[in-house]
This record gives sequence, C-alpha cells and structure tokens, in this order.
Amino acid sequence: MCGLDEAGRGALAGPVVAAAVVLNPCCRIPGLMDSKKLSASRREALAEVIRNRALSWSVAKASPAEIEELNILQASLLAMRRAFLSLEQNADVADIVADGRFYPDGMPCGRALVRADATVPAVSAASILAKVHRDALMCQLEDAHPQFAFARHKGYPTPQHLRELAVHGPLRLHRANYAPVKKALQKDLPI
Repeated sequence: MCGLDEAGRGALAGPVVAAAVVLNPCCRIPGLMDSKKLSASRREALAEVIRNRALSWSVAKASPAEIEELNILQASLLAMRRAFLSLEQNADVADIVADGRFYPDGMPCGRALVRADATVPAVSAASILAKVHRDALMCQLEDAHPQFAFARHKGYPTPQHLRELAVHGPLRLHRANYAPVKKALQKDLPI
C-alpha cells in the first residue's frame, strides 16, 4: 500500500508539501499516527525510522505561486501526485490511499479516505514525512527572512505571524489569495 498526505494547507506562507510512503508490511513501525498529534521531536524521530524502513518514500511540493494559480486543494493534490510519481517503486503499488476527501488526478486507481492519517499506517507515515519536511523548509526561510519567525509559527496564521505581516508586509512566499495576506497587500496600495 502507498499512503499519501500533505502538510501546510492552512498556512499563509510557504509551499504545501506532500509525501508518498510505501511501508514494508514485514517491518511494522510503532507509534505511527497523524503528525498533528505528535510532538516535533517525536515526528523527527519517526521520520528517520520511516526513511530507513520504508520500501519507498518521496516528498514533493507545490509552490505559493501554484497555490495562488490552482487553489490550495488542487495544489495539494498536485503535490501528492508529484510525490507518488517520484517513488522508486510506484508501479508495484497494489493500493493507494490519499488522506482526505479527494484523490489526485492523473494517477493509478486509488481512493481518498477521510482521516486516513489516523487509521492507515502508510498515510500516517506520509503525514509525518510531509510535516517534518515542510517544517524544515520553513526554518530555512526564517534564515533568509529573519523579520518573520517562520521557525516558530511555520507560516500558519498565529497572532505573531499576523503581527509580522502587518508590520513588514507580505513576502513573495506568502499566499497572496489568502485573506490576511490580501489585507496586508491592500494596506500597502496607494489610495
């Protein structure tokens, strides 16, 4: 089975990241669950185990520009498709499960399952890899843009991030079609 999941749909900045994971059925990984229910340190430890024990795994993303052009749902599905197509063994997968209500176009037959990240181990593993990868990307973005505490809020609409947007204005990596970013952009328009 191949599990697909994404991280970063609700963020105001950065890419949406998806992962595809094919677990070895003979090598169970204890502790797999929805990445949102794990601490950052536990996610990172599990991500290392997943990368070492999975038969195949891949991570892919869709950029803020693609999110703006397609919408967040379609960009998430695009990232999932990219992750799946990057798998070394995607032709050998018998069953593909994507977390959520929608299944990516342009892929072999599979199914979408709501809350699969909590019930299907391969999807839980994909959830963890996507979240760990996206969090690392956001920490790197803070190095380039220290006026934003991306390592702390990971681009999500926390009060701190909203204050940073109001003070510094949006960056190109912000999602211009999201309401708080639109509001910050309009504030800078000449009247």
